[in-house]
Amino acid sequence: MKEVPLPEINIGLVGHVDHGKTTLVAALSGIWTDRHSEEIKRGISIKLGYADCTFRKCPECEAPQAYTTEPVCPEHGIDTEILRTVSFVDSPGHEMLMATMLSGAAIMDGAILLIAANEKCPRPQTKEHLTALQVIGVERIVIAQNKIDIVDKERVLENYREIKEFVKGTIAEKAPIIPISAQQKINLDALIEAIEETIPTPERDLQSPPLMHIARSFDVNKPGTEPEKLLGGVVGGSLSRGKIKVGDEVEIRPGIKDEKGEWKPITTTVESIMASGRFVDEATPGGLVGIATKLDPVYTKSDSLVGNVLGHVNELPEVINSFSMKIQLLEKVVGAEEDINVEKIKMNEQLMLAVGTAITLGVVTSARDDVIEVELRRPVCAESGWRVAISRRVGSRWRLIGAGIID
Repeated sequence: MKEVPLPEINIGLVGHVDHGKTTLVAALSGIWTDRHSEEIKRGISIKLGYADCTFRKCPECEAPQAYTTEPVCPEHGIDTEILRTVSFVDSPGHEMLMATMLSGAAIMDGAILLIAANEKCPRPQTKEHLTALQVIGVERIVIAQNKIDIVDKERVLENYREIKEFVKGTIAEKAPIIPISAQQKINLDALIEAIEETIPTPERDLQSPPLMHIARSFDVNKPGTEPEKLLGGVVGGSLSRGKIKVGDEVEIRPGIKDEKGEWKPITTTVESIMASGRFVDEATPGGLVGIATKLDPVYTKSDSLVGNVLGHVNELPEVINSFSMKIQLLEKVVGAEEDINVEKIKMNEQLMLAVGTAITLGVVTSARDDVIEVELRRPVCAESGWRVAISRRVGSRWRLIGAGIID
C-alpha cells in the first residue's frame, strides 16, 4: 500500500453546538476527536480536536461518487488515487468556549460550516462562528447542511432557503451548500468534491524563519513514571512559515513567568516531530504537528503553552505588552439571542483579544475612530499586519464585536 502524504492544509469544523462537527470528522477520518474525559462525559467538544484524513478519487467512477477516503473503490475493486491529506481542526461550538474556537481559527486555511437541518438557521453560534472566520480572514468555506436524515424533504428545502438568506452579504455567500448526514455517512462524496474545488492548498513560504503557533501542549508521561524515564514536554500546532527539523535549537515566546513575574522566553531542542501519526525529520507549513522537546513536562502540561509561538532562537517576532491597531467594528454583537448594536470602543474598556492562538485581555489606553491602543494583561509574540479578533463583555459572556490589524 502506498504511504499517504503528510497533511498539506488545515480545515476547520465550525458551527453551533450539537450540529455534528465531531461526528462528521469521525465519518471522514475514522477518528473521534473528543478524547478528553470531560468531553466524553458531557458529549460536547471542549478543547480543539484534531484528525488527519486523506482524500482520494476512483479513476473509474463518475463524480461525485468518485470522491472517497477509502483506499480501494468498493464498486470497482481498484485502488483509488490519492488527492491530498488534510488536517481537520474541530472547534467547540458552545458559546462559553468561543475563545477556544478563535484560537483554532488562527491556524485554519479554510473551513466547513456545519448547519443542522432540524433547527432554524441561523443559531447564535452559527452566526458567531461565521463572523469569527470573517474576522480572522478565513474566506474559503464549504457549508455542510447536516442531519437531513431526521427531517422531511420540505424541511430540508426550507432550511436551505434559511441558509441562503443567512449567508447573503457574507464571505460565505457563494459557498457551496452540501446536504449530508454525518451519522449515516450520506453524501460525503459530494462534500469531499466541494472541499477539493473550494479550499485549495495555499502556497507556502518555506524560506522565511519558521514560526509555529502553539495550539496544544502536553505532558505525555504517565503518573508514577520513574524520573530517569521521563520524556520531555510536547507542543502541538501548525507552522505558518519556514521549516523545523529534528535537532534544531528553538525558542518559545513569550515563554513563562519567572519568580519576579516577568515573562521569559524558553529555549530547548527538538527531540522528535510527529505528523499524521508518524515520526518525520522535518515539519513544514500545512497540517498539524507535535514537537517533542527537552523541556521539563511541567511547562507543557494541561495546554499551559497554548498561545505561544515557536521558532529558531532570536528569529521570532518581538514580545509586546501593548500595541495599536486599526479596527473595524461589526454593526451588531454576534452570538447573543437579541439584537445589540456595537457601540464605539471607549477609553479604559477591557477587551478580550485573540492574537494568533493567544487569548489575552487588553485595556484600551487610546481610542480614536478607527485606531485604538491597548495595554495587555498578558504579553504576546506578534508582529505588524497580524489580525486580531476583538470581543467585549456583554452580560456574562464575551461577544465578538470586530477585528483589528496590528500597526
